[in-house]
Formats: sequence, C-alpha cells, structure tokens
Amino acid sequence: MSSFDNFDPLNLGNSSQKKDIIEPEELPKIKAEKPKQKRSSTIKRRHQNTYRRAFSETQLLDICDMPFKDGDSYHFITGGDVDALSYLKIILRQQDLDYCLLSSWCMANEDIYQIHSWLKAGKIKKLDAYLGEIFPGSYKEEYKLFKPIVEQFGGRLAIFRNHSKIFAGYGDKFAFGVETSANINTNPRTENGCITIDKGIFEFYKKYFDGIVSFK
Repeated sequence: MSSFDNFDPLNLGNSSQKKDIIEPEELPKIKAEKPKQKRSSTIKRRHQNTYRRAFSETQLLDICDMPFKDGDSYHFITGGDVDALSYLKIILRQQDLDYCLLSSWCMANEDIYQIHSWLKAGKIKKLDAYLGEIFPGSYKEEYKLFKPIVEQFGGRLAIFRNHSKIFAGYGDKFAFGVETSANINTNPRTENGCITIDKGIFEFYKKYFDGIVSFK
C-alpha cells in the first residue's frame, strides 16, 4: 500500500490548526466582493496587416513611402535611431494634422523642439500630451519647456502614472493610432511599433485619455 493511500489534505495537523474551508456555494459571494480593477479599455478590429523591419529612421521612412489604406495596420520591428517620434514623422509625410495626442513615459529637449516646429508651421494644429509621473521631477527642464508650448496652441499636458507610448490623431485624409514600445527619445534598443489607419482606434484612445485626471 502506498503511503499516500490514506492521505487527506483537509486533515493536515490537528483540528485546532485547520484553516477555514471555502464551500463551492460561497464562491460567487467572494467574487462579488472583489474590488474592481483600475479602469482599462479594449477595442476589437480585423483588416489587412503589413509587416516591415527597419534599422534606422531613414530606412523606416523609406519603407513607409506608400499611401495608407483605411482599416489597415502596419507592424514594425526596429533598431538604431528609431523612436516613437519617427512614427509621427511617417504620418506627417502623408498629411497635416488637425489634432494629435501623444503619450510617453518621457521625452528629450530635441524632440520638444521638433514638435514645436510642427506646431508653429501648422503641421499639427492642436496637440495634447500625456506623460509619466516622473516627468516634472526627473525631466524638469523638459517639463518647463514643453508645458507652455502645448498650452500656447490650445492643448493639454497631463501628468499621471503612465508608461504607454501612443500617438492618435486625424487630418484631412485619415484618422490613425500608433502603438509602440519606444519612448519619445532615441535609444539603440530593438523596439516594436504599429500604425493603424482607422477612425475607431483614434476615438478609442481619445476617449480614454480625455478621462485622465492629471497630477499637476
């Protein structure tokens, strides 16, 4: 006979040491009392997917020298000097933007100057920016530089517990959403990105970020 034949997991130790047993009928009640998770959103879509690799920003721009089609998604794996702002450059090659939102953990001064030049030139008419909670403290110079620029053109700069890297916006030709692992600052690491041409994905991100309550 095996030493486990009489094993009863409910009788470990003496009776005074037993833990309370959850009966099956109690489970729905326990689940109902679980606190709600922090709000999140999702969107489902299906259309054409295109895949590309790039190892520099110039190469990325070159392989995207094609008209985007509504409803399609373009997926990228990149290295070298590609960062999140590289994807916005791709969009601006095809159209000016009436509105754009960006979300990033952080960004550098040169990126702020680039965005400012687009705003001044009318390439982007209005921009809202959503940055990580470290930005005002760890990037003080960049924060002081960027906040008045965004507000000058009627936009909003919000600070919250953020690590997402998103662009979303629209112009005369199409609405879009960009999702990438890269921040708005260049680094040599491999990053992924996706451009989706779709009004629905723009509205999805716009609605979410409009609901953000800023720390500052």
